[in-house]
Amino acid sequence: MTILHTIILSIIEGITEFLPVSSTGHMILAEYSSEIQETDFVKSFEIIIQLGAILAVLILYWKNFC
Repeated sequence: MTILHTIILSIIEGITEFLPVSSTGHMILAEYSSEIQETDFVKSFEIIIQLGAILAVLILYWKNFC
C-alpha cells in the first residue's frame, strides 16, 4: 500500500462517513479497483480510520449526546 493509496482511502472514508452510504463498502471497492493487497496492515488501517471518523462525530456532537 502506497501513500497515494492511503490518501485515496482516507478521502473516501472522510466523504462517505457522513453520507447515508456504506463507507466500508466504498473502501472495499476502492481497494479492489486499486488492486491493493489484503494484508494485516491494510485491515488495521481500515479499522483505525473508521475509528477516527467515529471519534470525530462524537467530538462534533458531544454536547448533543450529554
